[in-house]
Order: sequence, then C-alpha cells, then structure tokens
Amino acid sequence: MTDPAARWGASGLAWLTGEPTGPPDFSRAGVLERAGQVADRLGVGADAASLLAGRAALRGFTRGGRRSAGGASRLLAAADGWWAITLSRPDDLDAVGALICSEDPGEPWTALTGWAADKPVAEAVARARLLDIPAAALGEATAAAPTIRRVGSRGPARGARGVLVVDLTSLWAGPLCGQLLARAGATVVKVESPSRPDGTRAGPREFFDWLNGGKLSCTVDFDSDRGFLAELIGAADVVLEGSRPAALARRGLGPLEVPARPGRVWLQITAHGGHDGFVGFGDDTAVAGGLVGYSYQDDCALPVFCGDAIADPLTGIEAAGAVLEALARGGGELITVALAAVAAGYAALPRHPAAADEHPVLAPRRPPIEATGPALGADNARVGELVAVSRC
Repeated sequence: MTDPAARWGASGLAWLTGEPTGPPDFSRAGVLERAGQVADRLGVGADAASLLAGRAALRGFTRGGRRSAGGASRLLAAADGWWAITLSRPDDLDAVGALICSEDPGEPWTALTGWAADKPVAEAVARARLLDIPAAALGEATAAAPTIRRVGSRGPARGARGVLVVDLTSLWAGPLCGQLLARAGATVVKVESPSRPDGTRAGPREFFDWLNGGKLSCTVDFDSDRGFLAELIGAADVVLEGSRPAALARRGLGPLEVPARPGRVWLQITAHGGHDGFVGFGDDTAVAGGLVGYSYQDDCALPVFCGDAIADPLTGIEAAGAVLEALARGGGELITVALAAVAAGYAALPRHPAAADEHPVLAPRRPPIEATGPALGADNARVGELVAVSRC
C-alpha cells in the first residue's frame, strides 16, 4: 500500500479525524507518511500507525469534530478565530468560573462557548493560561527543530543498547520515548512520586502497560529523597524530563545541577518550549501547531481535531530519534523538544486532496502489548543496586 491517503484510511487516523456525523478527513495523510519515516529510522520495528492511533484503539475512541477523541479538549470559536482549551484535571474544571467571571457557570462547555464568542482569541488564551488551564490559539506555534545545548563532556559514540535511561516523564509523549528506547536495548527506569504517580496508572490498565511494559519502576519522593534521586540521575546515560522547565532545577536536580557522566543526554519535553511554563496536552498543543483537520459547511472550512492527542505520539517518536542521534554524536547534550513545535512541523506538510469516498476507512487496530507495566515501586531494590554499582 503506497498511497498516503490509503494508508491514512487503513491506519484508523481517518476514523479519528472529521465531524462525528460527517465524512472523515484525509487532508493530513502526509503526517502518517512522515511519522513512519522517523519511526523506521529508530530501527526497532515500530509501526507509526499503531503508535499514533493506539490509545484510541485501546479506548474505543472515534472522531468528535471540535470535541477531541478523548473528550477533554474543545475547539471553540472566538471573535477573530479559533482556539483550543483542555479541561482534563479537576483543577481545570474548578477554574472555569474564574475564567469566565461567573460564580455559577453551569455546564462548563456551554459556558465557555458563550463566553468566548465575543472575545479575541489572544484574550481568551491569555486568561486561561493565567489560571494555568491548558489553552492555545490555532496555529500560534511555528515549526522548530529541537534546541540542543552542550552541557557536558562528550563520550564515545554509541547506540541505545546497554545505556541506563532515567525516565521522569508521565502520560504519553515521554513514556513513549522511553518505551522506544527500551525496544532499542536500553534499561529504562520509570521514576514516580509515590504520592503522585503517572496519571495513566489511574485509567484503563492497557494504556499504561502499552507505554511502560519492560521498564523498571522506582518510587522517589522528589523532596525528601533528593539525595538518592541525584545519585540516580548522576548514574544515567539518558534522562527524560517532562515537567515544567524549572521544576527540577529549583530542587537542585536539573541538567546543570547534577554532575553528568561523560556523554549524558538530557531530553526535556515541554508543551510550548523551554522559555515558558505554559501547560499543554496533546490535543491543545496540536492545535497550537496548526495540526488540525477540516470539515466544510457552506464552503466554509471549519477546524476539527486531527487524530487523538496527536502531538503526544508524534513528539514521543521525534524525541526518541533525537536521543539516538545525540548518543551517536557522543552525547553531552541538553535537548528541548516542544509538542507545539513538533505539531507545527507536521502541519507544514502539504495537505492531501483525497475525498472520503475514495478509500476505505477502518477503525484503529489494537496495538500489541508485549509486557505488563511494572507495579509502582516494584524495582526499588534493583534500582538501588544500579546506583551502588555506578557509585563504585
């Protein structure tokens, strides 16, 4: 199958893009083609279609138009354009009243739709961000390669086999990067706070297993166990970080604070770049990058969500590639990848003109789950041994 549109229809991504009661959208078929090329370069047998549509297959999602496949995000019309907002956390829902200046906002999406209708996009987004709610204007981000800084000495050029990866990330993009590195032969230690573990542990187990099977689990209190965590980070060949840019640095655990082994690669995954602390998730950052599909009503193009939180898996794939390239250069680098910038790069690909009735559209296929994800803290003793060996 060589036609990008045919692959898009067969992958399940067309199933996830378009109006819920209308035809699927094929305009972003080139995204799968490019992601497949990046995944192939990893050399781990990763199937891009499975990575991009895997969560939807496990959860039974379908396309929702301007409601995200997962249901937590919406594309809303403002006075001068479109913006996206995500209400995935209890605090986000609680902040809706403050956002729209109402003590009793009622149903949040109805209230937000009415409130935003006469507001400029910039005002709506700025106010949401002031309240730490994930929000973004359609197309506000520009495509950009990961930023790379030298922060340590080079080591020998190498691949992932045998390297120690400390994975401090959660949810999707970072854990997927760690999973791909594990497939390439790395030993990956998933580090979580016992009081605030990875949020995917609380949902259907299959999604957590899919992203974290084969990793070791270590629980660390990021405040009281800083000494041990610093030793673990110091022993790492690769560190994956998904917190806000200053979260680790203010604890003395950032890439400039913890002494590095020669050739260490430190990867930061952010929503909008290292220069700000704006929070963001896969759907709203995809909108920030302009990576949306379209539906047409009365010759008017209306944006719809593309795939399922598509900026997350795209960033996970790109991040894994960036780490492997850095290891091949000898490391000693701090790499920052932004979900919105990755999405903008894929949004810049030419749109595909295929009509919905030209190709069959299949539901996403369940991805293979090769191992059960580790129980929380199950490998603390083994990780302690790894640190002790490194110390010796």
